[in-house]
This record gives sequence, C-alpha cells and structure tokens, in this order.
Amino acid sequence: MNSHWHQQLATLLKDEPKFLRGIGRGIEKESLRVTGDGVLAQTPHPPALGSALTHGSITTDYSESLMEFITPVSSSIEDTLKTLEDVHSFVYKHIGSERLWSASMPCIVAGDAGIPVAHYGSSNVGRMKTVYRYGLGNRYGRLMQAIAGVHYNFSMPESYWPEAQKADGDEGPLQDYITGRYLGLIRNFHRWSWLLIYLFGASPAVCASFMRGRGEHHLEPFDAEGNSLYLPHATALRMGDLGYNSSAQKSLKACYNSLDNYIATLTQAILTPHPAYAAFKGMKDGEYMQLNDSLLQIENEFYSTIRPKRPGGSGETPLTALHDRGIEYVEIRCIDVSPFHPLGIDSAQIRLLDSFLVYCLTQPSEACDEAQQDRQASNLSAVVNRGREPGLMLDTESGPKALSDWALELLDAISASAELLDGVHHSNSYADALAEQKAKVRGELELPSARVLREMREKGIPYYRFAMGYSNRWAEHFRDWQLDADAEQALIDDSKASLQRQADIEAADNCSFEEYLTAYFDQYKALNQGD
Repeated sequence: MNSHWHQQLATLLKDEPKFLRGIGRGIEKESLRVTGDGVLAQTPHPPALGSALTHGSITTDYSESLMEFITPVSSSIEDTLKTLEDVHSFVYKHIGSERLWSASMPCIVAGDAGIPVAHYGSSNVGRMKTVYRYGLGNRYGRLMQAIAGVHYNFSMPESYWPEAQKADGDEGPLQDYITGRYLGLIRNFHRWSWLLIYLFGASPAVCASFMRGRGEHHLEPFDAEGNSLYLPHATALRMGDLGYNSSAQKSLKACYNSLDNYIATLTQAILTPHPAYAAFKGMKDGEYMQLNDSLLQIENEFYSTIRPKRPGGSGETPLTALHDRGIEYVEIRCIDVSPFHPLGIDSAQIRLLDSFLVYCLTQPSEACDEAQQDRQASNLSAVVNRGREPGLMLDTESGPKALSDWALELLDAISASAELLDGVHHSNSYADALAEQKAKVRGELELPSARVLREMREKGIPYYRFAMGYSNRWAEHFRDWQLDADAEQALIDDSKASLQRQADIEAADNCSFEEYLTAYFDQYKALNQGD
C-alpha cells in the first residue's frame, strides 16, 4: 500500500498521531421489539423512552416496533460501545416482557397489516416523517421496512484536513478538498464493499412468514415443515432483492464523481413524477398516502450501501446541507445485525471497518462510469446470494477473479491501514481483527452466515427459533447489566426533555402541513435551478 495518500498520512502521523486517534465514529443500531413468542410487538413506542421525534439516542425507524439507538460522535470505540450498552439496558427497563430481536431479518410477521407505521406527533415535521413512511409502505410494502441493520458513521478529525490539503499542494477551498477526498472514499467503497458483506453478512435465511403473499421468489425451503427459507450459500439476504432494494430505482445511476452530479441525480429523482406511484396520490383514512409521486419522495428513499452526510438545520433538506456545506462524514449502511453479539456489532468488527475505510480514503480512486457501476452491482448481488459458493468468481476490470483470492489480496493491502492504527493506539488490536477476517476467508474460522445455518441444522430449529434463542439470551444479558446511576439519570432526563421539545415544536408550527411541504420541496427546486 504505497499510494500517495497513504504515504502522506504515514508522514503526518509521525508528528500528529491524533489524526488517527481522533477518527470520529457513531453507530445507529436498529432492533425490532417482539413479544415473548417471537411475534412483532403491536404496542406503541414506550412513553418512558421519550419522543421518537426529538430524542438524541432512542428513536424509531419505519415502524413503531422498529427501534433505533444512536450513539454520539466519539473517538473511542470503548466509549461508543459502552453508550450503546447503556441505552440497550435502559430500554429493557421500559419494555416489560418484550425483547429486542437479535437479527436483521424479521421475526414472525402477519403481513403488511401487522407492521404498525411509526408516528411522531402532530407537528408538520413529525407528520412529514409519518407520511414518508406511509409512502414507503405503499410503494414497496411494509415487510421490507421491518428489516433491521447497523449503520456506521465515520469521519476523519477536522484537524487532519488542513494538513493533508497543505501536503497535497492544494490551494482551493478546504471544504472542496474534504468533499473530494470523501467522494474518493465512497467510489472505492463501492468497488470493495462486497468484502464487508461476505465477512459480516448474517442473514442467509428468513422466517417463511416474511415471504407469505409476496409471490414468486428464489429462496429454497430450509426444513420439511417450510417454516424457514434460505439460499445455501447466501451471506446477507437483507442486502438483496428481498431487502433494501427497489426495481424502480435500478434505473437511477447516482454518480459519485462530483458532489454536484450526485445532488443533481437525486434532485431530479425527487422532482420527476414516476407513473407507477401515481396510484398513491391523495389521502386514505384521513392521511396522505405519500409525500409525492416522484421516483423518490425524499433523498432518504435512495437505497445505497454508503451515503455522504452533512447534518442539516431545522427544515433543511439533506441535499441542501450537502450543497451548501459539503460532506462531513460517511454513513455505512450494509452491515447486518449480528445475532452472535449482544449489541449486534463488536469492537473487532469496528476496527476492521476503520482499517477498511482508511484504506478506501488513502487509495487512488478514479472516476466511475456505468460499466463499473454495473460490475459493482453484479459483484454485490453474487456475494449476497452466493458468497460462500465454492470457487465463486467476481468481475474485475482485468477479468474474472476468485472471491477468496481477491478477498485475501484486499485484506493484505488493508493491513497497512491496520498497522498505522495500531501504531497510534500502541496496540495489536487492529492487526488481530484483520487476522480474524483472513482466517474466515481461508476457511479456518466460520463466517457468520455459515454459523447461522449450521446452528439451525444442528439444533433442528427454524430461523425464528434460532433468532429468538439469541434474543432471549441478550435480553437476560441487558436486564442483568448494571446500568450506572448517572447514565440512567441522564437517559431519564433526555427522555423527559425530548417530550418537551416535541411539544415546543408542535406549539411553534405557524403554517399548514401543505404549506410546510411546499416550502420544503421548494429547496429541491432551487437546487435544480442552480440557486
């Protein structure tokens, strides 16, 4: 790994180890609430957990039953995981006999009608979040929205960028330099993200109830009773056609060669009507069926394994924030919830992610074209559905290459990043995390997806009983967790304060919902006009 940017970083670290010690990371972890029988909970978001609209740590995603736990930006892996552990323990104090589902693919579900859409109060912003979710349900079905994942947020410290720009001899605006480097990371991530899905995919099977009424599919029965469906060599069905995927979006080629191209592509999709969605115009049961009839209601509807991010202000669209202030961090969205870890992710996986992302940042990243995007999509699909197939070949610019060979080549190259990270942390933890992944590729350790199927076979249980077993195990773990009194009080205070913030937002609304939406979507029109 002798790229210009890697050499530059290694040189800077001799005087400023803080550049890698200060990596900013945050986790957004989703979990379904389920009953003791493994059925999706129909109860509303517990009031003791505060407002899902305004709470900084505890919210909901698509459904009232799909919880999302958010950690603040931190440079400490241990602090991040401790915060996540505290939040889980606090939640368990307020959900009675319910459990948090231990896996990405859902528990027992009774079709779309059995998945309650999340509600966020009567404010315009809260109502917009709910209508957006109704739109997703109408367009894709609610079952797809009941899938959980782990999102990993990554950023280099602010102090790194001026020094890197200076070392590059770049004299343009600093934010343009930062944005350009993050776009390079994103392009490389798309080239190699199949590796993360192979190593960490943990959704090779689903409960048969998830597929009931969905028509034809390519899954096979796992057991004679037909309680579970699977693919023999799958790694992460969540990332395939059964999960966060949309046939309508397959024509949407988001370009990451420049931020302007990315913004223009998504803006056009938000402003351009899509004939298939015209059927959902108007209202049903007193509520709008979607925000609009465009290909995308808003940019969040665009499904991608990674997103460029910039926090926005109140009422500001994410694309406007990116346009005005550039990329601040990236959000990794292809990580399955691991049933084998109480938090769904552990420190070794985080260290591998850090090493991988530093590698993506410090490698040359040529502009991408449609042929490359098609090749990347093909590789991703192959690993999702057939990743453990012996002798599986992936496509490269120079021709087919065995997945195992390419994976080991990448991990060998990433080792230089791990060495830099271990150097500044005075540890071997990053090298150890990398060695664990190499052992998986060589067949010396079990891949998570293989372990899921092995345990189901050995115990003679369907998927939902497998996941329920771990859900019960981790429920006991968190109920036994000794939550620090100060941490518990802080979460109690946050929950109460969030309820007041929601009430304040509702009281401050001074326009109709229709006027609010008009003003919101006018921002996209301004972007489209180049204002």
